[in-house]
Order: sequence, then structure tokens, then C-alpha cells
Amino acid sequence: MDLTDLIRPDIATMEPYTPIFPLEVVAARLGRVPEEIIKLDANENPYGPSPRVRAALANLQDISIYPDPESRSLRAALAAFTGVPVEYLLAGAGADELIDLVMRLFLRPGDTIVNCPPTFGMYPFDAAISGAKVVAVDRRAGFAMDVEAVEAAVSRHGPKLIFVASPNNPDGSWLPDMDLDRLLALPVVVVLDEAYVEFAGMARSRIRQVPIRDNLIVLRTFSKLAGLAGLRVGYGAFPMALMPHLWKIKQPYNVSVAASTAALAALDDLTWLADKVERIVQERARFLELLAKLPYLRPYPSESNFILCRVVGREAEVLKGALEEEGVLIRYYRTPQLADHVRFTVGTPEQTDAVIAVLKRLM
Repeated sequence: MDLTDLIRPDIATMEPYTPIFPLEVVAARLGRVPEEIIKLDANENPYGPSPRVRAALANLQDISIYPDPESRSLRAALAAFTGVPVEYLLAGAGADELIDLVMRLFLRPGDTIVNCPPTFGMYPFDAAISGAKVVAVDRRAGFAMDVEAVEAAVSRHGPKLIFVASPNNPDGSWLPDMDLDRLLALPVVVVLDEAYVEFAGMARSRIRQVPIRDNLIVLRTFSKLAGLAGLRVGYGAFPMALMPHLWKIKQPYNVSVAASTAALAALDDLTWLADKVERIVQERARFLELLAKLPYLRPYPSESNFILCRVVGREAEVLKGALEEEGVLIRYYRTPQLADHVRFTVGTPEQTDAVIAVLKRLM
């Protein structure tokens, strides 16, 4: 019996998601210790978690007991943090789990979503797992959304969902209010991914609009803001009509005791978090200015904790490899839209100086 004959044909032929290799794996391949690597390839927080998070995890109790299936303490803290009533909030094992959960809630095989590449690769990936069709509406030059083309796609294909990141990954662009209003006027559920919103300004978040919008979902994460990418904890605000059904289909114990404890400790240290966000925003401006002085890089303005650059006069993939040999990890995409681009996470000032020195040597 060939077990592969029983696999769904669409799964058998789908392309896998390409994750970032672990630091220790790359370090071993390069013949370096992890401490020698400058890791700017995954938009992680260079300052790590708050000291209160480390203390809370060091004193973790009751890990033999299943976590609260409703994440009550965490959701209460999130309600205070966001200003969104607790009954609209759902916590997840990273925002990635919530993306998948939304797909499971709405999509049957053959249903359609709208995606606006280049953007976060998990949207088409999870849609493929659900057997859904993806209508790709490419962004304009400069990566602004083509709202008119989205409206036409919705009219033509009748999708259930549209996924939009603001700030967008990988370019850091912001979705203007007018464009969001046009999307929300369509007969479709708009899933707004705000994974990087803290670096654009917390006051600009649209999460408080969820209770007054019938078709808006907003997703957030602790990975970037709080340095908890390794613990996988995120949350979302959902229209009230969806909440009973989301509770039905989510995994019962989806947020671990460690992840919940860490998130609560982070929310108890907002001054520390705000300071680190401000440092990253300031360093973003300095890093962008320094990158723009290099003759072979054309950085784009960014509202996030990363900077996308077009590479001119040389191969972007070759540049990525040359930096890796110097112990600097950055992101390169092999997609046609980004074949001549690389993306740098904003690190500490010391990391910026070291990376710029390497880039100058590579001229």
C-alpha cells in the first residue's frame, strides 16, 4: 500500500512554506558561534523580552497543569492594553494560529481569498491547506495596495476573505484610512494583520474599530513588540458574531502556560516596551539614512522594524550570500516581484554600525 496515494492531491503538489533557519544551524554551517552572528533576517526584537518576563519564566509554576482554555487573565490584560472589550478578544499560539483559525472558520475547498503580494507568505500558504483558491492582486510600484484592482477582484471572484498587513511585510508601508474604508465597504471579511503596528505608532492601530465594524478582524502579536517570538503568543479582535464559532473550533489549550505567563509579564512592563520601541524607531531612521548612502542599495521608507532595499548593479541573492559569509543574516526573496530586493531587520546601534561596515567593504 502506498500511503501517498491517500494524501489530498492539492497538498501533495503544494509548495512548502520556507521558514528561517535556526540561528545555531546557520552558525554551525558558517563555522561560527551564535554570538558572532548578526541576525537581521526575521524581524525579531533585538532587545529580547523584558526583565520581568525572564523573572516570571524563571519562577514558573504548575506547568504540569493544562492552561486556561479561555486565557482569561491574558485576555483581561489585553482588554486593558487595547481598549477593546474582553468578549471580542481571542488569544492564540502566535498570530499565525489565528490566521489558520480564520481560514478554517470560513473556507471550504474551492472558496476564494484575496491576497495582495508581495506580503506575508502565510496567507496563501494557509489558504492552500484549506483547499481555497487565492486571487493575487499585485501591489503598485512602491508597494501601495491597488484598491481599485481589489474591488474588481471581489466583484469578479466573490471571495470570502481579504488579508492585508499594515504595516506591510516586507516593505513596511501603511494602509491609509481611506483605503481601509473602501475595503470594508466590500462584501468580504477584511483581516487586518497588525503584527508591526507598534513601530508605526500604537495610536494608529485600528483594533478599537472592530466592535463597530461588522467585517473587520485585527490580528496582533507579542513576537515583535515584546521579544516573545520563540514562545508563540498572539491575539486578535473579532466581530461578536464570530466569537461563538471561533471558541468552538480553536484548540482547547492553545496558549501554553509559559506563553501566557510571559505575555502577562510583558504587559506589566509597558514602560520598558515603549522605550525599546522608541529605540528601534530611532535606529530605523538612522539605518535607512546610512543604507541610502550606499550606491548599490535603494531603501524604501518603512513604518515597521525592518527596511526593504532594492539592489542595483549586482545580484541581490549574491549580496545576501556575501553578507552571510561575513556573519550577517538578512532576508532574500526568490519571488519575481522581489528578486532584486533584500530586507534588513532594524537591530541595535552596534549591529547597524557593524552591518554598514560590512556593506561598505562589499562595495
